[in-house]
Amino acid sequence: MASLSVFFCTCFVIATGLGNAEKVFKVGDEFGWQEPGQNSSAVYTQWASRNRFQVGDSLSFEYNNDSVIEVDKWGYYHCDGSKPIVAFNNGHGVFKLDRPGPFYFISGTPNHCMGGQRLLIEVMGLHHHSPLTATPPAGQLAPSPQPSSGVFVSVTIGSLSTLLMGTLIALLWSLP
Repeated sequence: MASLSVFFCTCFVIATGLGNAEKVFKVGDEFGWQEPGQNSSAVYTQWASRNRFQVGDSLSFEYNNDSVIEVDKWGYYHCDGSKPIVAFNNGHGVFKLDRPGPFYFISGTPNHCMGGQRLLIEVMGLHHHSPLTATPPAGQLAPSPQPSSGVFVSVTIGSLSTLLMGTLIALLWSLP
């Protein structure tokens, strides 16, 4: 009986740790950080849309004969790296995502940014939950709601771990 409770407690600790693990994302996956070709200028936009970034995660940029610069919004949209927040030019740069909100990155090599070598990511907070209703910014109308065929349910590792732990406690409590 004691070994069973130790087993379940160990499983709970492991599951809780996995749910809060920080991730390191290699920017561009196998493509890395380089100027995209003419027909693939949206490669970094597509890469960012396939991933979910949380506070505490990191971005790893790997490149050759190039650089990566974190810039503000204006620098991103105008491909201007003259006022960098952080810059790397040593072939490998790691950026810690230390706050929720947008992060903007461009290549420091002239004309690469204009060719699509720039990245905008949105970092969610530690426990990000989408609100059921949102207020649009002033002056903008919210889109009409889409018909739904079901109920929206959000399950996270943390909520699943809590449910499992509660079930375990109830089971152990009911044993003679």
